[in-house]
Amino acid sequence: MQTILNELAEIVGHDNVLTGTSVSQRSVDWFSGLACEAGAIIRPADTEELSRVMACCHAAGQAVVTHGGLTGVVHGAVTAPDELVVSLERMTAIEDIDVVGGTLTVQAGAPLQRVQEAAEEVDMQFPLDLGARGSCTIGGNIATNAGGVRVIRYGMMRQQVLGLEAVLADGTVVSSLNQMLKNNAGYDLKQLFIGSEGTLGIVTRAVLRLQPRLPSEQTALVAVPSFSALTTLLNLAARRIGLSAFEALWQSHYRLMTEESGAYPPPLATDSPFYAIIESQGADVEIDTERFQAFLEQALDQGLITDAVLAGSEAQRQAIWDIREDIEVLVKQLAPMFSYDVSLPIPAMEDYVAGLERRLADAFPEQGRLVAFGHLGDGNLHIMISVRDDRPESRRGVERLVYEPLAAIGGSISAEHGIGLEKCDYLSLSRSSAELELMRLLKRTLDPGGLLNPGKIFGASTP
Repeated sequence: MQTILNELAEIVGHDNVLTGTSVSQRSVDWFSGLACEAGAIIRPADTEELSRVMACCHAAGQAVVTHGGLTGVVHGAVTAPDELVVSLERMTAIEDIDVVGGTLTVQAGAPLQRVQEAAEEVDMQFPLDLGARGSCTIGGNIATNAGGVRVIRYGMMRQQVLGLEAVLADGTVVSSLNQMLKNNAGYDLKQLFIGSEGTLGIVTRAVLRLQPRLPSEQTALVAVPSFSALTTLLNLAARRIGLSAFEALWQSHYRLMTEESGAYPPPLATDSPFYAIIESQGADVEIDTERFQAFLEQALDQGLITDAVLAGSEAQRQAIWDIREDIEVLVKQLAPMFSYDVSLPIPAMEDYVAGLERRLADAFPEQGRLVAFGHLGDGNLHIMISVRDDRPESRRGVERLVYEPLAAIGGSISAEHGIGLEKCDYLSLSRSSAELELMRLLKRTLDPGGLLNPGKIFGASTP
């Protein structure tokens, strides 16, 4: 290990090879707080340095785990003492913004919020948005195909990337920094790396697709009397307003975040079975406001909502979103807590959650508690469960309750968080044997030595 560290120090500089307490004082993600156990952390400054680092590691058979903002929740950045971390924390430059073409070229270590702000400075927007925006990085967003709250309008991270550059396990640089919306010249190679969780290559730079900045934004929190009304409300919103977000909150979530925890005063009474945060974007403030208010009135007249609060300022808007996004409150109230991110057909959601609550009560009587919320419009549910016991056997028991019913209804064990180490054993519930073998074939082809993010996605059987 020391020999290779000396070689890497010649590439990135001695100050950018961290060892000892400079490594162990860092965690591998915000959720678990587990300490980083890597042999060292290597911090290249650019693609060329990273290429040389990987060529050196490849020659030595040295395994590498990539670190970005470390906001993941599936143990995708966990390291072993015989592994090295490649951190992209020095690769944060926004290299170019093309307002006419609607693109932004950025290094992979740049935080999402910085990219959003850079787009706003030229009266554009980068529409990907999630609660960890201040910490998560563009490279991590790409590696996990991040979703967030605006997928219903703009799509996943996959839809925001026009081109990218990546370094393969042997140091080869694949630079496909396409800036065009249309480019059918052979295989779309960027798709190999989007959502691959750092197992096929390390993303270093990307060309992102920007959208026009929309000056009009309306946000409301509404109380909904039934799941049927919730789905009808979603369809009505999609037709009547420029819908950009539709977040569903089960009563279990809303009541815990407000009345029970005392973290936030409840804008609406806590006795409704469902709540929704509805947000629209548009080009004309006056017209869009009138349209949004008319939509709420129609929903009220049709019995789709029983009460509503409309944000009249940015502070009020943020107060509404805080109820949805402040995961730290959930962690504190439910600790020890297990977190799940699943996807399933919208019509199956109500029965799935109700069935899960029943199974949880049977398996963990008087201990089990479930909180549900999510991006209803794109079929993504976030489920937080506490059984007041974080032993491995309890975790495994809860995992089976959550994941196994998804196979029969065509659901996915991961909507947007990825697989990491946490979900390896359940991947076959969402992918066929033919799909899994093709994934392994890609891994063997691009990383035959299994040096990139070992064990992630496939587990100990990584090809």
